[in-house]
Amino acid sequence: MTAARQARGRAGEERAARWYAAAGYRVVARNWRCSEGEIDLICEDSTTGTVVFCEVKSRSSDRYGSPFEAVTPRKQAKVRALATRWLREHRGEVAARRIRFDVAAVRHYDIEVREGVF
Repeated sequence: MTAARQARGRAGEERAARWYAAAGYRVVARNWRCSEGEIDLICEDSTTGTVVFCEVKSRSSDRYGSPFEAVTPRKQAKVRALATRWLREHRGEVAARRIRFDVAAVRHYDIEVREGVF
């Protein structure tokens, strides 16, 4: 991966984290990693007890498809498995009454967050 793509990815994740914070969520973890993979953002809405696992996709264009199309069924299954592991390892740290899987698409200065996508 080129340095420019890495920088775009980091900037996109920062933008998404700011979006969630502005919406009243607490950012619990960023780039949580384990041996099976990584979750970009984990946020909590303490008023509803919802823990959100967000896949962030940053693109400079839609030349190869939209950011949402990049979250394939295989990627969704992987994020679900990682979320299960994170919840098991962090039991008691969050009041997870509900969980939700979001995708944040970041294009230049625009961000679109689709909630409960998978």
